[in-house]
Amino acid sequence: MAIHYPNGKAYVPVIQVKKEKKKDYSFSNRGKTLEDEISDANEYYIAQDIAVVHKKPIPIQVVKVDYPSRSSAVIKEAYYRTPSTTDFNGVYKGRYIDFEAKETENRTAFPLKNIHLHQVEHMRKVSKQQGITFLLVRFSALDRYFCLPFEQLSLFWDRMLTGGRKSIAISEMESHAIEITPRYAPRIDYIKIVNDLNV
Repeated sequence: MAIHYPNGKAYVPVIQVKKEKKKDYSFSNRGKTLEDEISDANEYYIAQDIAVVHKKPIPIQVVKVDYPSRSSAVIKEAYYRTPSTTDFNGVYKGRYIDFEAKETENRTAFPLKNIHLHQVEHMRKVSKQQGITFLLVRFSALDRYFCLPFEQLSLFWDRMLTGGRKSIAISEMESHAIEITPRYAPRIDYIKIVNDLNV
């Protein structure tokens, strides 16, 4: 049956073809933070019985909470109970593993101001007890990842304290750290690097 407008002209429906957007997989991890990528790796390690590593909860004390309705609560005031130590800890091959994860937009160096004294002291204590401890650094502008053993981090930290450079140059990372090449699953396979740290 033909449909006509009141002026007698025939109605011809306009069929719009919806174009599907192709996903650009080369940028699929751009929104992820280093901590997200490590958490994904940790889930993989647990599922495959490789290691048990978790992100440490932030030690906060809630002071004031508003309850706008029975089903929701909003924290209005809270403070840190104690300074947090490092980001991640767990067990791998019967050894305690404890590490900090940091990102920088800087293309040429990692600023040591991104690490706190209490974190370095904590890592020093872990190392003294024969635990595996290191710093994972992501140069986000370069999409490069490095695993810096605590022994090396300690040398750079001490250099800063004695008036030396306040950052670790990327060339120093290339010489003293182990670079992690992103892959499919998990994207950041840091446990493979831990094997190179003489576990």
